[in-house]
Amino acid sequence: MPLDGILLLKRNHIAGLLSMEEALRAVEEAFKFKGLGHVQMPPKEYLYFDEFNGDLRVMPAYIPSHDIAGVKIVNSHPGNVGRQLPTVMAIIELVEPATGRPLALMDGTQITSLRTGAASGVATKYLSRPNSETLCIIGAGAQSHRQLEAISIVRNLTVVRVFDLSRKSARDLANYAKENGMRSIVCDDVRCCAHGADIIVTVTPSRTPVLRSDLVVKGTHVNAIGADAPGKQELDSTILVESKVIVDDYEQAAHSGEINVPLSKGEIKGDDIYGELGEIVAGLKPGRESEGEITVFDSTGLAIQDVAVGKLIYDKARRNGVGIAVDGLGY
Repeated sequence: MPLDGILLLKRNHIAGLLSMEEALRAVEEAFKFKGLGHVQMPPKEYLYFDEFNGDLRVMPAYIPSHDIAGVKIVNSHPGNVGRQLPTVMAIIELVEPATGRPLALMDGTQITSLRTGAASGVATKYLSRPNSETLCIIGAGAQSHRQLEAISIVRNLTVVRVFDLSRKSARDLANYAKENGMRSIVCDDVRCCAHGADIIVTVTPSRTPVLRSDLVVKGTHVNAIGADAPGKQELDSTILVESKVIVDDYEQAAHSGEINVPLSKGEIKGDDIYGELGEIVAGLKPGRESEGEITVFDSTGLAIQDVAVGKLIYDKARRNGVGIAVDGLGY
């Protein structure tokens, strides 16, 4: 490829280039560098398409240790399910920091799915009880499969319980769990799914709580994934009051994560947030400190995750001759 060329990576180029184990390591390292203050990452910016129940987000990041910078443009349109389109679609541009030269333009949909699952895997590693075996997943869309994949790597899961308003989606996820050696149960309601689970994952677009505090027992770890825009909320606020709450990025979470609604209503305060996951990964704060504490990870999705995973994919694609090499932009 010419020195000023750009590598184009379509979805079919990316498929199979990176395993979840590799993504977990990349995302964990990215969190560590964030915890140490060794990244640049402004909060994501939003455009809201209220009339279409959707939004568009711009997410830049620079990781000096990786000698890479990049930006992701990604949407969220829950109504796309009825249009035979993905709910989330994304494009990632990688840039050479020394010159600003574009290196790659790649489909970011799979990367977004992969790194979101990996972030939950990292959080589960540091915050759940090591002997956790039962996983509850509320919301069985495409991301739920990545959640299960990542969490099953860091914990020895034996039972997976699933609830979704779509019975078919719930069955598909349960079958996926069964194919990977776990006993799976499709639940008729959230109570059946959540009560007594060691790990709970909420992956819904809900704006009203789907998980009540009476369903979360001592020692549970919760990954709250779905709240990624202002006004979204999946957890009863009492859960946050009674838990050790860890966010991926405080500014993003306060604006659009699981904590955004309780903060705006005064149900919790900023001081109630224990810290960021990067601080725990970097060893600056302890993670789980007792068998009985309830932990919550508020995941909004970070640009450093996209850039770290994108860089791995770019390097692998270059080594393996994958993708479409095109001339530069005329400079």
